[in-house]
Amino acid sequence: MANFLFVLRQDDLDAATRCYQLAKIAHSKGHTVNIFFTDDGVYWADSTRDHAARSKTGDCPKDYLPYLVEKEVPIGV
Repeated sequence: MANFLFVLRQDDLDAATRCYQLAKIAHSKGHTVNIFFTDDGVYWADSTRDHAARSKTGDCPKDYLPYLVEKEVPIGV
């Protein structure tokens, strides 16, 4: 299996949604996954943030984040 590090550095809904989605896919396939927030991406570490806002493709961070939390995928800031 491979090791993946997903770095989110933008305060952007679409970027966050894709980051969480790709992290979930990689982890569900048995890969080791870590997520790291840097620069403006640190705003996604705010637990009061609206994770249910829909991206351009209709999905949202909330569609993927519960899986990552449940599976204890490391998220660093």
